[in-house]
Amino acid sequence: MLEHKYAMKPCIIIPVYNHEHAIAQVIANIKGYGIPCLLVNDGSSAACSAVLEACARQEAGWLTLINRAENGGKGAAVIDGFNAALELGYTHALQIDADGQHNTDDIPRFLDIGKLHPKAMILGQPVFDASVPKNRLYGRRVTNVWIAINTWSSAIADGMCGFRLYPLAAVDQLISTTQIGRGMDFDIDIVVRLYWQGVEAINMPTAVRYPLDGVSHFRLWQDNVKISKIHARLFFAMLPRIPQLILRRWR
Repeated sequence: MLEHKYAMKPCIIIPVYNHEHAIAQVIANIKGYGIPCLLVNDGSSAACSAVLEACARQEAGWLTLINRAENGGKGAAVIDGFNAALELGYTHALQIDADGQHNTDDIPRFLDIGKLHPKAMILGQPVFDASVPKNRLYGRRVTNVWIAINTWSSAIADGMCGFRLYPLAAVDQLISTTQIGRGMDFDIDIVVRLYWQGVEAINMPTAVRYPLDGVSHFRLWQDNVKISKIHARLFFAMLPRIPQLILRRWR
């Protein structure tokens, strides 16, 4: 284990929408790390909500359930988690997905790097196995090209992985002044805008599989349209930032 001087106070944020078959195992996987968890129920079904309530009662010492009245999208759920984390005084938030696709064994690695670089965002760089759908893999490559264009940089290896560690001071500065995508466009939108804000990106290779319960809420056509729109919006917002981004790259 690395030795650190920085006093990090992290929490975990898990947005949940109808992953009642996977979430209990995800919670069991992270329990041993002793990190408080904010579980955000994004307007899930009665069946999923019942599972989440049961988990919150059983793990009341370290798990807090936040219930949204209706489904608002992944970004809306994570932003609610951010606001709760800030109110509770956490310095960093580790975001993971509820479907079991992320390798929770890597949590200590994310935190170790975060302690060494407390102002940076630590981004999961997926190492996929054979379970990854090819259309999702190719679409991801296109997204990452657009992220490189919109940041004038190759600093962000993957802009869609939902396993990442955020410095909450920088997040608070961003979400208090800027409307961030509320759906599947959230992961792309926030990582680019944090980079524009001056937050450095550190990429962490991590194994990803698809998903533990076989449930994916990615809607091929609707979400690809939404992602295309966020790339276009970011592109036009990037144009006046070109001098700043070029100077940053030279430095």
